[in-house]
Amino acid sequence: MDISRQVDLMKWPYSGLAFGVGLRRPHFDEIGDNHEGVDFLEIISENFMRFGGRPRHVLDRMIERFPIVLHGVSLSIGSLDPLNEDYLHALKDVVGRVRPPWFSDHLSYSSNFGVEYHDLIPLPFTEEALEHVVRRVERVQETVGIPFLLENPSYYVQMPGGEMTEAEFISEVVRRSGCGLLLDVNNVFVNGTNQGYDPYRFIDSIPTDRVVQYHIAGHDDSGDFLIDTHGRRIKPEVYDLYVYALSKTGPKWTLLEWDNDIPPLKTLLAENGHVRKAGEGVFSQRPAAVR
Repeated sequence: MDISRQVDLMKWPYSGLAFGVGLRRPHFDEIGDNHEGVDFLEIISENFMRFGGRPRHVLDRMIERFPIVLHGVSLSIGSLDPLNEDYLHALKDVVGRVRPPWFSDHLSYSSNFGVEYHDLIPLPFTEEALEHVVRRVERVQETVGIPFLLENPSYYVQMPGGEMTEAEFISEVVRRSGCGLLLDVNNVFVNGTNQGYDPYRFIDSIPTDRVVQYHIAGHDDSGDFLIDTHGRRIKPEVYDLYVYALSKTGPKWTLLEWDNDIPPLKTLLAENGHVRKAGEGVFSQRPAAVR
């Protein structure tokens, strides 16, 4: 499946520059009528699997007003356990209801040996892990039937036995599997700081033509390590990295993640406005490339 070709052929609102926020429960009652500057919404896939009631009602209303993309947190693409077929079919049901242009999950694992860890565990950057992930990505794409993106996760330890860099591992996954890349620039900055690599060189080392969507978020820098909290305003250094990455990839969709200590909608929309200003500024001299 050549996702880059499929996405390139999509017409607006499924290509170009766009700015979105997550659909979160504290904002269910407001965002339908108060969404200035929001071009699209992102939902956590698991929050709407097999659910009726108010979440389903809100989702159905939002489908009528916004383009929506799906982002999962428990596909566990790197697990040694067999892919969860019940999960995939539930995901396919949500995809059928929402009809998103793509869906995404993390290049990590969150379960193994039948145990759910409720966390995103990094993979060893080895050829064996690479081949394992590629086979599973191909299976996911075949089952769900729409373009699939993998996100570069944050991590705080490196698994032993690595045979390549993180950038090389990610590049080979998307090249061999044909999936796209959801580039989280905050994760790049957090990992670069914690693991001691240059985040700008990381951007230069990945296939930027496979980037379909961005995530950007705040992090906690109050301790010895940066923590990817999704609970604060975006740091200036992350904005700088985002601008650099956008200049490499061209205009893409960007999702502001704010999942902990969720602020009032007014605050969220203001932060999304800052993201928009940064993103549109990259292309201000090339208006034809911007929506």
